[in-house]
Formats: sequence, structure tokens, C-alpha cells
Amino acid sequence: MTMRNSQLVEKASVLLAKSLQDTPLVRRPIVDFKARNHLVRTDIQTTGYVWEATGEDPQFWLTRHLPLPGWQMLEVAMEHDQPSVAIKLYLDTGQGFVEEEGIYLPLKSGRVTKRLFYVPKRLKALRFDPMDTEGCFSLTHLRIAWLTPMFAHDRLAQRLANMHHAYRGVAKGEVLPELRRQAREAGVHWRELALRHYEATFERQTARYSYNKWLEGRRELSAERVQRVIEKLPRKPLISVVVPVYNPRIEWLRECLESVLAQHYPHWQLCIADDASTNAEVRQVLAEFAQRDSRIQVDYRQHNGHICAASNSALELAQGEFVALLDHDDCLTPYALFHVAEALHRHPDVGLLYSDEDKLNEAGERFDPHFKPQWNPDLLLAQNYIGHLAVYRTGLLREVGGFREGFEGSQDHDLALRVCERLAPEQIVHVPYVLYHWRAGAGSTALESGEKDYTSTAGLKAVHDNLVQKIPDVQVQLGHFANTYQVRWPLPEQPPLVSLMIPTRDRVEILKPCVDAILERTDYPRLEVLILDNQSSCTATLDYMRDVTSRDKRVRVLHWNEPFNYSAINNFGARYARGEILGLVNNDIEPINSEWLDEMVRQVCRPEIGCVGAKLYYPNDTVQHAGVILGIGGVAGHAHKYFDRNSPGYFTRLHLAHNLSAVTAACLLLRKAVFEEVGGLNEEHLAIAFNDVDLCLKVREAGYRNLWTPYAELYHHESISRGADDNAKKRARAAGEVAYMRETWAAQLDNDPAYNPNLTLVHEDFSLR
Repeated sequence: MTMRNSQLVEKASVLLAKSLQDTPLVRRPIVDFKARNHLVRTDIQTTGYVWEATGEDPQFWLTRHLPLPGWQMLEVAMEHDQPSVAIKLYLDTGQGFVEEEGIYLPLKSGRVTKRLFYVPKRLKALRFDPMDTEGCFSLTHLRIAWLTPMFAHDRLAQRLANMHHAYRGVAKGEVLPELRRQAREAGVHWRELALRHYEATFERQTARYSYNKWLEGRRELSAERVQRVIEKLPRKPLISVVVPVYNPRIEWLRECLESVLAQHYPHWQLCIADDASTNAEVRQVLAEFAQRDSRIQVDYRQHNGHICAASNSALELAQGEFVALLDHDDCLTPYALFHVAEALHRHPDVGLLYSDEDKLNEAGERFDPHFKPQWNPDLLLAQNYIGHLAVYRTGLLREVGGFREGFEGSQDHDLALRVCERLAPEQIVHVPYVLYHWRAGAGSTALESGEKDYTSTAGLKAVHDNLVQKIPDVQVQLGHFANTYQVRWPLPEQPPLVSLMIPTRDRVEILKPCVDAILERTDYPRLEVLILDNQSSCTATLDYMRDVTSRDKRVRVLHWNEPFNYSAINNFGARYARGEILGLVNNDIEPINSEWLDEMVRQVCRPEIGCVGAKLYYPNDTVQHAGVILGIGGVAGHAHKYFDRNSPGYFTRLHLAHNLSAVTAACLLLRKAVFEEVGGLNEEHLAIAFNDVDLCLKVREAGYRNLWTPYAELYHHESISRGADDNAKKRARAAGEVAYMRETWAAQLDNDPAYNPNLTLVHEDFSLR
């Protein structure tokens, strides 16, 4: 436990003042926050934290030394035991604390997070809610500082220009005039509109915390509107809902069947196969529902054959053009088959359609939504992300022989793999709506009682069986989490030479650890290291380059005597590279696991793969890069940034190889032929930033899939060597690069197929939009 937290316990104060060096703030210390609700001090030696939130509404109150009217900056940093945390600040100006008017701030792990807010008049009290669930935490920094209006307006304009969709392409200096113009048209004060737009840049909620609130904001079509849409559909295909049944909880079975009867889309058939349930009430319920609606057919199997046999029995009843899979204790949303029919209208050649999903707890409350990407073949090899609701063309199911016995436990994964082999990517369609509710905890008793996790074993068998017929030397092993898998792709008989290109200028203290670590911690047998020297003048750096080339023949130094241009210097290096594979590597990279390059080469040698990226950490073991998500902040952001190294990530994705639209050039591999095919890096428009995103999008446009792997791990001391964009020239260059990316790739940036339209474009944590 740090001295700071010990002092917090001693003083019952939650403020640590820390000077800012470049902001014109009038500083006013905040003291005497008092714990008022659901908060107790903990045993630090036991928990490692100062405070414990014992309920979902912990509160600190402040009634003295209150912030002054005007613009204020809130700064917070916390250590906590939650996947993510968002704080709220409430102002009492005489009317008490109004829940709807809380000032919201999602915290970034391991650093101080800031936001503006406005105090309209003298305060009576202030309330600080440190989290929204039970858990432990320590406040390592908390301050509120009054700002000059000029400084506040500058920060406001900067954030809106960078992060609000309505101001994309608007220069910072034009933001406030545009706000005032809009406010005049709306008949409101410009500051009211400004704060509303500013607040929107923080509108993200952790899925764990606020899914119910997020649902409250969703607006479904009215039943009347849905019926009008259905009437206008030129095709109204029959959809057969297939349900294998075996001894479910009766109330859950009823809810499942009722969810089909409640569908707004009427052209369905419910095909049920009871797998010789031993509970007589199951048969009674099924007979009751079959009597209620002629669209329900039931096959009562005489002998229990497990889920694959039962599913095939239900499938034999299907008369529809499409089959939807439903488990006997899960539920469809009332709009499920309507959205399916709509998607089938837009994509008449579809062979497989799948939706987003969530879970139901014992109380029937929805939680844990899974918002999925579009077709992602490498993710499907790593886990069955398709899940439910899955809708297949019936003819395809019959072509592949339906469900295969011997794959019980992962029969849906096996089916999806076999069907997808027969489909073009455009025939696999994702519907970005939650259409399916899993029943949390259903069927988990066997696993919790210590029985073998047969589902993971069955999934491993399914993935291996799917690949080994085409690639005999492939290996598949269990992943770090249940029902996840790692594919080890074979290397060519003669492993290709890899040319790792490292641009640098001076800074031997960065370059030497990077190059030495690559040479010492890389098992891959065939590599060359090209140090691309950009006008180094430091004697120690020059001495090191001479030394390393003399002692290791794998190292060459190429001199680039031009102003720094990341794209140009790497294009230069590529011309002299001898390898079939190029590696773009920053000079502040340090490998962690010795098989990092072997893993990346195995991936990049696959003919369908373009760029391959690695898992990069900050020195404090938080994630710096786990792939690039398009559209975040206007252009792109790093997936899972600041997550803990061991965090599973969004549905364990931090531990799964999967396809992404782009990866960072801090450590990126691609075949030299592909690099040349797309014209290399963009020297003219993207000298410093976004050249890697542009490269990846060009590679994707050329027909290759980009991929990120968690099995190549390296440290990245981000941007140490280049420095920050901290002067007018650098900021102008950065703005020009953003403008180029928006002009060139706007449609792709706003619709990343590896992401989901329900997830945030403000933050890098897969929280809700």
C-alpha cells in the first residue's frame, strides 16, 4: 500500500493535490469529503485498498470549500478491483442532488482522467459517487480546479473537434462559432448546447453497470409499424424454429415457447423434439402448446439420444426455407424473427444469419450483452462467437448432414464451421440487434460439480476436424479460457527470411534494449534486423550500431539522410530488405516471449492473411495495443487500451487470435509481395500518424484479412523517441493527417466490420454507445 493511501486512511481525506505544469488553473484544494452511503474503510493489509463500496450507491459528500461558480476541471485517478469504473459528480445548487444531472466520467486505468463541467451558481453541497457497484478502491488523485473561461473554451472546442461526430472535419477555431449559430437556431444559450454535446463525448457505460439503462434508451418500432413493414416485404419466408428438449425447468420451458408465440413476424413454424424427458410434466407442457397453435409440431423420441440426435429429429420436422436454433430454456425477443426477415430481404443470398445476444438471470433480468462483429473467420476458429440467434438456410443444413453425433457440447460450433466453409463472406450476415436471451446458469451444474469440461474438448475436436482436412500439419490446442482455442498454423518447409525494419535517430538508451532483446529473445531462426538510421549524431548511438553489426551478422544499418518521415523511411528499408516478410518495428519495442516472431510468421504465411499485429503492453503491464478499432475518436483507437495484462477483455478477446481491420505498425508483419502490391506506406499524406491504419485498409481492400494475435507479446514504450505533437507545426501536420484519413476512408472508419455499431466510438474499452 502506498504512502498516499495510508495518509488517506489517517486523515479521512480523499484528495491528493498535484501541480499541473501547463494549465492556467486557479487551484483550490478539496478537503473533507465525508463518506455518507455504502462506504467503509477496509483492512488495507487484507484488501490492498482503502475503501470498500458495500452497495451499489456509494457516496462522498462535500459541504465546505466548495467549487466556485464558473468553469471547473474535475481530475480523478483510482485503483480498484473492477473491470472498469465510472464516477459521477452531483451539484446541489439549492434543489438537492438530481440523479439525471450527474456529471459522468469513465476512468482510464492507471492514470488521471479529466473533464470539464460548469457550476451555474453558488453550491450548497457536492456529492461524489466513486463507483456504481460493490467493490474495493483507493482514490489516488481527486481535485477540482477553477478554469479561466478562455482556457475552458479552448479545451471544450478541442474535445468536440476530436471526439464528437457532429464536428468531424471542423477546425477547433470554428467549433464555438458553429455552436453559437446552432444555439441561436434552437433558441437556447450556446453554453447549454455546448455542454450537451460535450457530455455526449462521455456517453459510454460499462456493460456490467448500465445495460438496463442503455435498454431504456432503445426505441423499438411499434407493433403497428412492424406489421406495415412485414406487409410490404415482397418475400415472407417461413422460418422453422428448432428446439431440442430434455428435462428443462418447467417455468423456463414455458417462457421459451411463449417467446416464439409472441413473435411479431407470423410466418414461423416451431419444431420441437423431446429427447425422452423423464419429467412427465414436460410432455404435458409440449402437448398443451401444440394444442394452442397449429404452427407447433412435436416429435416425442422414444429413446434419449443426446442433443445432436434430438436436434436432428427436430430438424426433420422443418418445412421452412430457414431454420432458427433455440435452446429449451432460452428466449427470443418479440422482434427477433421480424429482424431476421428484414435482413433476409436485404440479403437474399444469405446462408447464415446471426444476431447479438444477452443473458437472463434467475429474476428474469437482462445482463451481459454480447455485441458481435461481422463475419470474422479467425474468431470463429478461436471461439463460437456466432452463438445465438443463428439462422441457417435449411438446404445447407441438410447438405452438411445436420448435427454430428460425437460433437455434443459444441454441436453448434461444429455446425457453424461446416456450414461457413460452403459460403462466401457476403453470405454470412450479422444483425446488430439483441434478438436472443441465454438463460444464465442453465446446464452449469455438471461443470461446477467437477465433471470433465466436455464442451471445450468437443469444441477442440470440432476446430481441429474442420482444419486438418485442408491443412494436415495444423495443430489446435485449448485456449486460456473455457471454449476457446489456439490454432498453430504450420510453417513452410523452408521458413521464410523476415526483415525487421527499425527506424531510429540517436537515443541509444531506447535502441539498444530493443535490438538486443530482439536478438536475444527470438527463437525464430531466419531474421535480419535493419536499423534505419535517420541522421543520428549521438556518438554512443553510432558506436552501438557499429558494435552490433560487427558482432551479429543478422544486423545491418541503412542510412536515411532526409527529414523524418515514418512512411518514407520504411519504404526505403523495404527496398533493401532481403526477406520475403517485412516487419515494421518501433525502436522502443522489447519482446517478452521468445516465440513471438514464430507465431506472427505462422499467421502471415497464410495466403489469405495480410497484416499481422502483436499484443503490446506498457511497461506497467497494462495493454497498449490489442488491435485497432476504426472510428474511435474520429479515425481509429487501440482496442482494450489500459486493460490489465491478464484481463480476459471483451468476451475473452484479449486472448484470442482474430481478424481486425487494422493493427499498429509498432510491431506489424506482412509479406513483402503484399506490401508492394498496395504501394507500401503513404509518404505524401501520412508522414507520421495513421500510415499503419491506411496500409491495413489498403491491404484489406486488396482482398486480404488482417489479423491480431495475443500469442506474440512485447513491451512498447510508446512514442518515446518521436515526442508529442506539442507545437503548432506538429499539430497542423496531425490535423492534416486526420483530414486525409476522413476524406479517404470515411465510410470504412464509421463502420468497422470487426466491431459493432452498439459499442462506443469515444473510448477504447468496448463499452456501450
